[in-house]
Amino acid sequence: MRPLSVLDLSFVNAGATSAQALQDSLALARHVDGLGFARYWLAEHHALPSVASPAPEIMIGQIAAATSRIRVGSGGIMLPNHAPLMVAERFKVLEALFPGRIDLGLGRAPGTDGITAQALRRREAPRGGDDFLERLQELMLWETGGFPEGHPFRSISVMPAGVPLPPLFLLGSSDYSAHLSAEIGMGFAFAQHFAAFDAVEAMLAYRRLFRPSGWRERPHAILAIAAVCAPTDAEAERLALSTQLATLRRERGEYAPLPSLAEAEAYPYSEAERARVQRGRARLHVGGPETLRATLGALAQATQADEIMIFSAIHDQAARRRSYALIAKACGLDGARDPA
Repeated sequence: MRPLSVLDLSFVNAGATSAQALQDSLALARHVDGLGFARYWLAEHHALPSVASPAPEIMIGQIAAATSRIRVGSGGIMLPNHAPLMVAERFKVLEALFPGRIDLGLGRAPGTDGITAQALRRREAPRGGDDFLERLQELMLWETGGFPEGHPFRSISVMPAGVPLPPLFLLGSSDYSAHLSAEIGMGFAFAQHFAAFDAVEAMLAYRRLFRPSGWRERPHAILAIAAVCAPTDAEAERLALSTQLATLRRERGEYAPLPSLAEAEAYPYSEAERARVQRGRARLHVGGPETLRATLGALAQATQADEIMIFSAIHDQAARRRSYALIAKACGLDGARDPA
């Protein structure tokens, strides 16, 4: 089995507060650190009542300080929302404080709606079109010092001096970032948990097209999936009702907190909604430990993933922690123990 990692959105649970969601993230990070998971990545979303943290760089520092071994990173920093210099500075600070334990995952979407995206960039001159490539190139130049003679940025020192940027990964849900990360020789993470594009095609294209670079000598492909595990397949299916209802609501543009199991069980699905949920099950992997072990193994083999990153939206936090513990034990992670 490949290394396993965790993706966390700091979901707000129905009946709880956003502050509690942030504390839940810290508790989960400490838990999976002891189980042997490789990475803990945090997402960037803005103005969504369902997501507590719009600032992964702050949460990264808190979680790295609360853990001892696990790598901590962004999944990801939405580069269109940020000046590349500030991204470079913040992640060099994190790397200086926690050397060898930080990752910088980058996305090209805003992580929010159009009005909020506009509010995030109010101090910038308006630009037309997608400027992700321009921002990515600038971020790379801050690290390499490759601004040409006469460029106004050439004289700027990025602090803290002498500290490298953490390893860079491009995030994607199509083949765009797969091709781009392969061409420039960076790591790649594919978001199978919400992608309409085929994960196998994107992951294999990345590996086939990868060019060694100063950023990375060998390809490293992470497959991010949504999974729910419980002692039995039936119990896992019941726990998954919350995330299924939340996903259905998000597809309608409703970003409410994660519904409780009782709310999800009582929801009056229409036939059309049931069909929609069923179509989405290809992106949600549910079952007991042996079922999940077989599923993850098949996904890893088909996509040639170097690593699988698991996102679990479970309302009950004890059940959420148990889900990761059951997967860790089934997959033989170092540090895995019998779940309480």
